[in-house]
Amino acid sequence: MPQPTRTPLPPKRSRRIVWIVLALAILAAGGWWWHARSAADIGSYRTAAVDRGAIAVTISATGNLSAITTVDIGSQVSGIVQSVLADYNDHVAKGQIIARIDPSSFNAKLQQAGGAVAAAQAQLAQAQASALNTQADFARKSDLGQRQLIAHSDVDAARALRDQGLGAVAAAKSQIASQQAAMDSAKFDLEHSVIRSPVDGVVLTRAVEPGQTVAASLQTPTLFQIAEDLKQMQIVLAVDESDIGQVKVGQNVRFNVDAFSDRDFTGIVKQVRLGATNTQNVISYPVVVTVNNDDLTLLPGMTVNAEIQISRHDNVLRVPNAALRFHPADATATTGANKGASSARTGGGMLTDALPQIATQLHLDATQQAAFDLAMAAMVAKAKEQRAKRDAANAQGSTGASLFGGGRPPGSIAGQGSQGGNGQTGARGGAQNAQRMLARVAQQFADFRATLHPDQQQAWDTALQGLAGEKHATLYKLVNGSAQPANVRTGASDGNFTEVSSGLAEGDTVIVGNATIDAAKK
Repeated sequence: MPQPTRTPLPPKRSRRIVWIVLALAILAAGGWWWHARSAADIGSYRTAAVDRGAIAVTISATGNLSAITTVDIGSQVSGIVQSVLADYNDHVAKGQIIARIDPSSFNAKLQQAGGAVAAAQAQLAQAQASALNTQADFARKSDLGQRQLIAHSDVDAARALRDQGLGAVAAAKSQIASQQAAMDSAKFDLEHSVIRSPVDGVVLTRAVEPGQTVAASLQTPTLFQIAEDLKQMQIVLAVDESDIGQVKVGQNVRFNVDAFSDRDFTGIVKQVRLGATNTQNVISYPVVVTVNNDDLTLLPGMTVNAEIQISRHDNVLRVPNAALRFHPADATATTGANKGASSARTGGGMLTDALPQIATQLHLDATQQAAFDLAMAAMVAKAKEQRAKRDAANAQGSTGASLFGGGRPPGSIAGQGSQGGNGQTGARGGAQNAQRMLARVAQQFADFRATLHPDQQQAWDTALQGLAGEKHATLYKLVNGSAQPANVRTGASDGNFTEVSSGLAEGDTVIVGNATIDAAKK
């Protein structure tokens, strides 16, 4: 069967089809490359959303658990321990006998003292009888002497004998008192040969055995240690001197112990003691924390790792701390490209946003508001003038000085220091800049402050002090796939999150890391 013949395409049409196919392939390759590049740019960062939550600021410290009241029980008398009636962990009641010392010697001393008392009483009776006789003799001779029937010397001799008899009676009475005291002492020793618990509690330690000799002549030996109530315990924490100023009575404490590492316990700061301790040139202060131990889970002597809650901020905007540590590789280029915008946000955003908010809280009248607006306009005008001078100086290759000194953008709040460098130097420079800022603002708003009432002036000064102490930081938001710097006002931090009060809104996406670098590290 004959095969059909194909008519070849014209040369021009064939070339046109080839060019069309090549063009479509190039477009497809370009689209794929652009999509992959965009996906790589967007996916090169790890991000987190700005949310609201609680931030608890804490101080870490260590210490040991102990009973609130611990009593060391010893012996006031010496002797051989006859019996021990309490053991470790025994619950004892107040007055319960827990040990006995052999009472034989104390009984003998008591009997001896009793005999001495009886002898003294007999001597008293004899002295009293003799005194009665001498008194009767003196009465007779005194009567005869008045009638001049006997010599006066006989009367004087009778008086002397009477006085001697009365003195013998007094001496016999004092001897009885002395012997009675000796007998009471013997009774005391006999009673203390029986050792009783002074409190209701639990025996923690026992340092005596039957047959052991107790010598109490030099110092009282400790035989038992009893904890009064283990349902209420305490922790003595060692808090560093740099943190002790923030610790106050009544603050909440969360802690754990190694024996129950999966469980958290709570307590309350009861006392901040003034007696500092020096351990290898490290100064710390004892902080007493009370703990409820109704279930008797916690035991005396356990080592405690505690966190004292200094403050708590609920329902605040917060960002992960990793966002404050992140800096993109092209941070220099990004900062240069956004220098003007960042400066504008800093110069016109920090003080120009904060001061009107402070003024609003003062509830100004019309005159006060006019004075504030005038001072605010003057500050903004001067800030623009200083910014123009700085830009001109930068264009000539020099560094200009801003309104608040140190080349810092006008209106910014000092205190953060620069990224990197010496931390202590940055902290000192930030504190100095903050004080200069406070002085300049106070000078510029002096006329406005003069219009305020005394209570308003106090509120204004307090707010400015707080403003000078505020902290700021630069983090990066993800906007349309690229990192954009944002200057934020930071607050409290709990180690995982940091509070932000300006520069961000809930739901914003912040960059917390570089996905490519993090993947390479893994």
